[in-house]
Amino acid sequence: MRVVIADDELLLREGVARLLADAGIDVVATVDNSDALLERVARLKPDVALVDIRMPPTHRDEGIVAAREIRATYPETGVLVLSHYLESVYALRLLEDHPGRCGYLLKERVSDLAVLIDALKRIAEGECVIDPTIVNQLLHKPRDAGPLDTLTERERDVLEAIAEGYSNEAIAGRLFLSTKTVEANIHRLLQKLDIAASPEGNRRVLAVLTYLRSA
Repeated sequence: MRVVIADDELLLREGVARLLADAGIDVVATVDNSDALLERVARLKPDVALVDIRMPPTHRDEGIVAAREIRATYPETGVLVLSHYLESVYALRLLEDHPGRCGYLLKERVSDLAVLIDALKRIAEGECVIDPTIVNQLLHKPRDAGPLDTLTERERDVLEAIAEGYSNEAIAGRLFLSTKTVEANIHRLLQKLDIAASPEGNRRVLAVLTYLRSA
């Protein structure tokens, strides 16, 4: 897997690059601003870009803007956004235009290399990965009635696990269910959320997007 890292924090940027390289991931470039990120992605065509949300010059949302441009212009390049900030709106902005091959993790997850590498692999394979803390925040956030209210408690548990990036087998282990039962729950929740099979969209990703919009 080939990865570009964009973060204006030198120690974090180079530290993550070293950890990933030691794990056998090819870090093809490290940069400290969104313009350099876009140039490297255009030239190097990495599998995934690892991007900080807030970068020069304004330190506001340059990373998200660049991430959305990457997904629009280079659909084969996934984007994993790292942030100090727990704001679900960033995750929604990232997914709403180009669902799939996207992820949003809090920077504290970087300390668990296995979590970071698993997220990168899932994104490279076309999935989306949302930080469990954000999923939990959305789950308990007061909201108006919506499509999620049609789901059973078990179906919501399964959708929550999908949003966190778990495979069917991992969901089965987490919820102490058989894989067949997990698949049945996914089938039902996709029907209830009115997500039909389509060659243009990954149904699991679309389900997560519905989850984010409704929560």
